[in-house]
Formats: sequence, C-alpha cells, structure tokens
Amino acid sequence: MHQWMLKITVYAERLLEDLDLLDWPDGLKEMQRHWIGKSEGADIIFDIKDSDNTFTVFTTRPDTLFGATYCVLAPEHPLVSEITHPDAASAVNAYVTEAVNKSDLQRTDLATEKTGVFTGAYAINPCNNAPIPIWVADYVLMTYGTGAIMAVPGHDERDHEFASAFGISIVEVIKGDGVCVNSDFLNGLRVAEAKEKMIAWLECEGRGTRQVQYRLRDWLFSRQRYWGEPFPLAHLEDGTIVQLPDEELPVELPPIDAYKPTEDGKPPLARADEEWLKVRLPDGRIATRETNIMPQWAGSCWYYLRFLDAHNTEAPFDTALEQYWMPVDLYMGGAEHAVLHLLYARFWHKVLYDSGLVSTQEPFQGLVNQGTILAESYQDDAGKYYYPHEVEQNNGKAVAKTSGVPLNVQLEKMSKSRFNVINPDDVIDRYGADAIRLYLLFIGPVTASTPWQDAGVEGVYRFLQRVWRLVIDEDSGELSEKRELHKTIKQVTEDTESIDKMNTAISQMMIFVNTATQTKTLPKETLKIFLHLLAPYAPHIAQELWHRLSEAGFIAHEQWPTHDEAVLTSATVTIIAQVNGKLRNRLQLPADATNKEIEEAALADERVQRFIEGKPIRKVIVVPNRNLINIVV
Repeated sequence: MHQWMLKITVYAERLLEDLDLLDWPDGLKEMQRHWIGKSEGADIIFDIKDSDNTFTVFTTRPDTLFGATYCVLAPEHPLVSEITHPDAASAVNAYVTEAVNKSDLQRTDLATEKTGVFTGAYAINPCNNAPIPIWVADYVLMTYGTGAIMAVPGHDERDHEFASAFGISIVEVIKGDGVCVNSDFLNGLRVAEAKEKMIAWLECEGRGTRQVQYRLRDWLFSRQRYWGEPFPLAHLEDGTIVQLPDEELPVELPPIDAYKPTEDGKPPLARADEEWLKVRLPDGRIATRETNIMPQWAGSCWYYLRFLDAHNTEAPFDTALEQYWMPVDLYMGGAEHAVLHLLYARFWHKVLYDSGLVSTQEPFQGLVNQGTILAESYQDDAGKYYYPHEVEQNNGKAVAKTSGVPLNVQLEKMSKSRFNVINPDDVIDRYGADAIRLYLLFIGPVTASTPWQDAGVEGVYRFLQRVWRLVIDEDSGELSEKRELHKTIKQVTEDTESIDKMNTAISQMMIFVNTATQTKTLPKETLKIFLHLLAPYAPHIAQELWHRLSEAGFIAHEQWPTHDEAVLTSATVTIIAQVNGKLRNRLQLPADATNKEIEEAALADERVQRFIEGKPIRKVIVVPNRNLINIVV
C-alpha cells in the first residue's frame, strides 16, 4: 500500500536540542528525548565468509567489538535468503514465516523466551578476523537500525540469554571497573576512550564510520477512512504526482454512498463520482485526486495558530497577529500527549518556521501537566467496585450494605469505572459555583494529585460567607494598618502569575479576611481592592459585592491593583494578640521581631495579662506570616 510519510526524522536533532529552550517539566522533556532516541556510535561493516556480500550493523558500543561472538539478522533482512546454507534453508524459511506474523511488541518483549535459527553462514569479525555465526532471530527488527546486530553476550543481558540458550561462546571484554580486557589494542582503556579509539581504527581501516541514529521513525500520515482532511494532490496517468492549483483549495470531502472502502480495497473517497475524482489542471491535463486522507493530527498540530485569526478567509492567520501572540505562553495538558501531539506539533511548527510562515521556533514556551483529583473508592477482594451509597460502616470498617462483604477503602483517581466520581452539579447546588472553583484551586498546586474532601468545600464556603459579611455587614471607616492589604496584593499577584501557587494566593486572602474581620473600621477602597484580588478566583460573589459597593460595570474590566513596597518595608507591624483564640489586643512591634520577642511582648501587655492572670499557660503559638500570636491557657 502506497502511503504518505512526513520526514520528521530530518528534524530529530533540532527537536532534541530545542527542548532546552522550553519551560516544560523535566520528566516530560525526558519522555520526548527517549522517544526521539538519539544513539551515538558507529556503523561497522561485516564481511560474510566465502561470499562477496557484506552487511552493516550500528552499535553504541564499538569498544566491545572484540567480544562480538555472533551476529543476528532480522527475519525480513534481504540477505537472509542469499546467505542461508541449503542445509538450513527449511528451518530458516519456517522461522521467518512465523516471525513476520508477530507484532513488533511481541518480538521485542523482554519477558519472552528468545528464539532463533542458525543460517549456516559466518561473518568475519573485522577487528580479529574471527568467523562468527550468523543467526536469524525475531527480536531484531528491520525497522530499527540496519536490521542487523553484532551480539556481545558478555555484556548484554538479551545477548547473554540467547548465547546461553544456543551454546554460543561468551567473551568478557570489559572488567567491572570499566576497563577493556581481551581487546588487543584497547586493553587497559576505559570505555569512553576505547570507543573513540575503536571508531578511529574502523575509519582508518575502512571497516566503519562514526554514526548517529535515532529511534524516531518517519511519520505515517495517510489514513484510509472518510473523515479527515483530503490531500491537495492528484495523480497523472504516467504516475506523476502534482499539487492542486490554489484555486482548487480547500479540498472538501465529497458526498459518497457508503463510508467504507470500495470492493477492490480502495479508500472510501474512491467512491466519489467522477466529477470530484477527476480534476482538470491549468495546462489541460486530467488528473485523479488522492483518495487517502490525513490523520487527526493534521488539525491538532496547528490549531493554536488558527485560534489567532479564526475567521480569516484569505489566509490561515494574519502575520501580525502571529508575531504578537506567539509563542503560546502556557500550555496545560496531560503527560499522555508528550510523545504524540506535543512532539508532532513541535515538528509541524518548525516546518512552518523554516518556510517563513511563523516567527518562533517553538509553539509552546511554557507547559504544565495538570494534577488529578483523588477520591475514596470501595473495592472487594474480587476486584468489584461499589458506589458510596452501597457502602456502610460496621465496627469502623467499610462493608457492602446488601452482602456484608468487607471492602478495601483506597484513594484513587476519580473515574466512572471506580464509582468514585463527585458530581460537580451536586456540589454547586449546595455551595455554589464559586465555592467549588475556589476549593479546587485551594487544595494544592494545579500540578499535584490531591484528595477530594467534602469538609474542605464546606470550609471554603464559610470563607466566602465571611467575605460577604465583611462587605455587607461591617461598618466602613478608616484603617490605619495597611500592611496586610499590600502584602495580600503582592502575594496574590505573584502567586496567580506563577500558575502553580494559586493555593497560596487563596491562603493569603484568607489571612487578610481574618485580619480585616478583627479590624474595627474598614474603608470601602480597601474592600474594593480586595474584591479585585478575589474576582479571578470567585468571580460571581466578587461581581455581586462590587455592585453592592455601588460600582458599575464588570470588576474584571477594572485596573488590577498594585502594592506599595514602602508600606511592606515599614518599621513596625501590627501583631494580633489572642488568648484562647479570642482577640485581646493589637501590638505595634518591629517588623523584624523574632518569635521570642513577640511572645515576650504579648505576655507583658497589660490587656493580655488580664485574661491570663492566675492561669497556667499551656501553649504559645506564634504565626509570623499572619502577624498573630495565640496564648492558650
């Protein structure tokens, strides 16, 4: 079957090197590096004994060539039929027939018993001229490397298993401390130096060359189905393939009688009528349209560019808009896209860059993998899951209501298959959309996997109620201590921009509300500034309270507040002094006061002493970042 391929391998080195330019998680970048699979080593030429044929193997360990005691060809290798001795032909042919019907995954499974058959032919080890047997084995793939390997059973687990199974000699050429032995001119050298010396020797003797290979394969870009983008290509009778003229673009899917291949196995588009299939070229020649279509990647590889200018009918996107917006500042998505969509989109973007169509070398500058929400699941020993309403407690242990079967309780990713999904509609009905939104941002960094807790939603809901009372119920007036406000502006701004610290931004807003609630008077300007900070996190209540303060329009359209650094660096701060959790006084102390100094000042304060007089002090809790001390008696 003739299919279209995209030469992504041409970009392998750039795709690898440019990962260093990206603000992506190290783990995800490592996944792409592994998928690209750069290997540096040598191509080594092996002569075949009593034959004019040769074959080439690629190895990352040319320093172990003296330890190569056999070679293996992939069953599909074209030399197999040529070099096989007549006495071995029957066994080899049967093995090849069986092997080619296995998948690559089956053939390379490390847990699978190694199989193979001797061809009866021998290769000549180029470094010592020793004849070594040539085997055919299915664990060698024609699609990787050259389809042939040199086997060094003394230093490769897979080769060692094979050699042990078939009685092939095993030679040690690297000592445990990484020094070459039994290797003639490499003896005494360490691995890195030995590699270089062997490659130099091979090149000098004309027996090999330095080589870089990649595990990445060219990208199969054809599909034999109906839904997808048609290729803007056509075939002439002489076999020539031509691009369709611009006036024929875009190529749209034709109506067909059935969404399945034709009786003779052609793709569904071959069912279109002649009016669509045949196209007249500008020079008058008649061509037949390509009937394969592109895969789904054809759209997902550049959708972010179309988003810039989605209604443009003259071009994919306006150049000025592309130069203004690109690259994407932050891409948030799962790690499951690491080696497919994200790698394909990077390749696609580099082709566009080389074509002068985009101004950046990379599409997504920053990337964050979102975390998952965990929830309790209930499972019996047979593996069956139960819904929460099917579970009850018996002596502190979970059991199935109907059968009494003991259940294992575990935290797992929310999933319909595990019956542990929390329906957000139920939470919204009870607490409101702002509460669930705020809770999801509060329970941890967006990249973390965090357990769901109903009590946590309740706590956030109570916080929003306190915000409401702060604005609606409290008297307005003047607030002399502004440090907490400006501290909140600064932290919320910085934490929101950092994406992964939204939970600490919310914590600081909670601290501000605690402080503001204990303040006798609070000006409306302070409340308005706080609502600005809250709005991205709880937009509905923030907008409602904005109007309650007699403000018009959308709070989201207002200027974001800025902090005053001079206020934050003031010489003194107000410390809230509590006894048993109740406010008893406000202490003016140096901003750099230590915990011990705060404790001494609070215990010496006259108003605080009235509430602890004659009572033993059980605990003193100082919370510097909240400017608070609590004395427990």
